[in-house]
Amino acid sequence: MTATARRPPQLAALVVGAVFLVVGVLGFIPGITTGYEGLEFAGHHSEARLFGVFAVSILHNLVHLLFGVVGVLAARKRAASRIFLMIGGGSYLLLWIIGLAIPQSSPGNFLPFNVADNWLHLGLGVGMIALGVFTTALERKAGDYPEPDMQHQ
Repeated sequence: MTATARRPPQLAALVVGAVFLVVGVLGFIPGITTGYEGLEFAGHHSEARLFGVFAVSILHNLVHLLFGVVGVLAARKRAASRIFLMIGGGSYLLLWIIGLAIPQSSPGNFLPFNVADNWLHLGLGVGMIALGVFTTALERKAGDYPEPDMQHQ
């Protein structure tokens, strides 16, 4: 493997980050986002639905874009990739819990979330954490962990 080749956690972080960038952009495209004329900056009153299913707002789309940028940047380093996958996954599990706890019609639902978002957040949280664990296990199995500059320190 060359020095510039991406390791499994880096590739996973890059793919996850790229998907979030695409989703963030798609949230601003009428037709892909239904009810686009009802797109609000934030809040549960936004009537826009990505793919006709997932509640979105301008703020929600911007969060996806930001999360995507963080994932792509994290993919530059193995440790940052693992951190992105694990903490990002934990963050999505927290969003899932928040989405279950806050009524959809309350002012606390400012991003906004709906039932489909809640299920997606659960899947993203579990999936990202699983990617972090699985890709790290692949590296350990190959004897390629921890990072060379971190050994014996």
